[in-house]
Amino acid sequence: MSRFWNEKTKSIVPYVAGEQPKPGQKVIKLNTNENPYPASPKVREAIESVEIAKLARYPETSSMIVREELAKVLGVKPQQVFCGNGSDEVLAFSFQAFFEQGEDKKPLLTPDISYSFYPVYADLYNIPIKKIPLKDDFSIDVEAFCREEQGGVAFANPNAPTSLLLGLDDVEKILKANPNHVVLVDEAYAAFSGQTARTLLPKYKNLLVTGTLSKSHSLAGIRLGFAVGDEELIEGLCRIRDSFNSYPVDCIAQAVAAMAVHEDAWVNENVRKICSTRDRIATMLQTRGWKVLPSKTNFLFASPVSRSAESVYTKLREKGILVRYFNKPRISEYLRISIGTDEEMDALVEAIDAINEGK
Repeated sequence: MSRFWNEKTKSIVPYVAGEQPKPGQKVIKLNTNENPYPASPKVREAIESVEIAKLARYPETSSMIVREELAKVLGVKPQQVFCGNGSDEVLAFSFQAFFEQGEDKKPLLTPDISYSFYPVYADLYNIPIKKIPLKDDFSIDVEAFCREEQGGVAFANPNAPTSLLLGLDDVEKILKANPNHVVLVDEAYAAFSGQTARTLLPKYKNLLVTGTLSKSHSLAGIRLGFAVGDEELIEGLCRIRDSFNSYPVDCIAQAVAAMAVHEDAWVNENVRKICSTRDRIATMLQTRGWKVLPSKTNFLFASPVSRSAESVYTKLREKGILVRYFNKPRISEYLRISIGTDEEMDALVEAIDAINEGK
């Protein structure tokens, strides 16, 4: 521990991302919920369209070209769209913009099992937080989010790592119960669920929906996230952005994103393939005795039979297959398995069978 760190740096427990393979290392990577299929071929055209001379200049600060194109796709005004360097940055700005800092403030409510960046942000920005336990079946306790005294709500839908979807009727209950505070719905995986809370935006000025091009559009490498909400909320995000970094989205990412958001046929086909593979592998694991939660994401949350989740994780890693293991209360016997190609997922099942046979 460095003697030059301040007290916050010393005390913070950072977010831990999924393991990244070393250069040249050949693995089946099923641990970071990326899309196994490539982005639209038009992405190359968008990249090549960027003039090299423009790289000597800062990018347009507000990402207006992307906001305009996203607005067309989402059926909102550009003033209702915010763009950032990945949805993680958009979430970080949202925590700073809408949730009060200080121990004497009302707490932000989040599920006790959800995206593990939420408590990290809360700690970093000194936002009091209260974790609402999920029910025994890992579903969100809607009534608790409606009755607890709070200073805002944030949850992923579908939830991560549990993969479960909360219906729009229940999302609306939470919105109605918290009219004076922002309800942040993190929809990183919404494309795989067939549902989005964006349909509720005309009715609720306190609703902020975040999204990403990382999963559905196969663009995790360009880091483009967005938020959609009332113009007042978007203005608040812009104020935070311009107090931290006025140029968060580079010009190449802007060019790619502005094109990619219109590639519906390509994206929808990849989403369809992922969902089909997801459901097939879920059934195969269930026939092997695994407990698999009903996923509405591009991953499975599953508990093995007869062996501990940690031991299966370790054995798979030894075989060159990376999945995610969380050594945390209530979920320590589950693995989060990203959906890869059919060939990759068949290799996963073969490896699981070999492990069960002691190989």
